Amino acid sequence: MQTWEDIQESVQAALGGRSETARASLQGCWDRTSPEDAAQRCVIAHYLADQQDNLADEIAWDERALEAFDGITDDDLAPIGIPSATGFAPSLHLNLGDGYLRAGDLPKARAQVEQAQAAMHLLPAEGYGAMIRGGIQRLAEKITDLSQG
Repeated sequence: MQTWEDIQESVQAALGGRSETARASLQGCWDRTSPEDAAQRCVIAHYLADQQDNLADEIAWDERALEAFDGITDDDLAPIGIPSATGFAPSLHLNLGDGYLRAGDLPKARAQVEQAQAAMHLLPAEGYGAMIRGGIQRLAEKITDLSQG
């Protein structure tokens, strides 16, 4: 059974940047979870996406994170300091939307931005919330610019 402590250690390694060590650690966490561990799988996939060298692989992990999110209840992420799982959704949509944009799929990117914008009110006012809101705004602007140009 996978523990949140192990996952947090792997996430900390991943926050240091892309590396084979971080990718292997997160992959090991993923391999030790079952599909019923939706909260753990969501977090692992979210960070594992950023460890990919290939855009298609990154998008696939972001899609897995969002799929797993559908099985999370509001307090499932409390063990890692996220008081409300609903506040995690904008970040998931932002990352997937960015991947779709870089892959040239404007309709899918736009749909993810719209879902992120619809959930922005769930974000804290400052810190993490401000960072994610800024990312959503920048992605929306890029999509608008590419749609008009």
